[in-house]
Amino acid sequence: MAKKLLLSQEEIRRALSRIAHQILERNRGIDDLILVGIYTRGVPLAQRLGERIYQFEGKMVPVGFLNIRDHRDDLPVRGTPSNPPTDIPVNIADKKVVLVDDVLFTGRSIRAAMDALMDLGRPRLIQLAVLVDRGHRELPLRADYIGKNIPTSLSERVEVRLIEVDGDDAVVLQEHPRESHSGRPNEVDTLLRSAP
Repeated sequence: MAKKLLLSQEEIRRALSRIAHQILERNRGIDDLILVGIYTRGVPLAQRLGERIYQFEGKMVPVGFLNIRDHRDDLPVRGTPSNPPTDIPVNIADKKVVLVDDVLFTGRSIRAAMDALMDLGRPRLIQLAVLVDRGHRELPLRADYIGKNIPTSLSERVEVRLIEVDGDDAVVLQEHPRESHSGRPNEVDTLLRSAP
């Protein structure tokens, strides 16, 4: 399969710095702010955003990790081995939560993440930060903070690689001819392959 580099390590670094600045500006600092990364690659992205916010503000923002597997509506089997457990270090009630994920595609992962958050409490507001928005939404969702908009076809796959998970940093676009019965790339297979 042909691959095209969309974001280099340095471009990922700059995108995260820009998103961190935007989060601070929009929320007027870090009061009542929580970053919550969605497993798998949303977790290191949330940690990196937290580090950048600390560099800019000199204060730590709480960073949590969210497992959305049991809230997904497009996985065939429940109760199978899944990602590590949800771990959010503070009560999210009446807080400003920034969900962090690597790629925004159909929107189903984000819907599941919001359901999972609501099981834990009622935030004052929920915002969304993604490294890549590739389009093809199936739900009326949009990101508040985007590293890069990348128009794609359904036959293409956006692969986000992060040092913490994959050993290097890069965003790559590749042709992905395998499709599910719906005619869309098989997201379930992709999700299961990315699980630790």
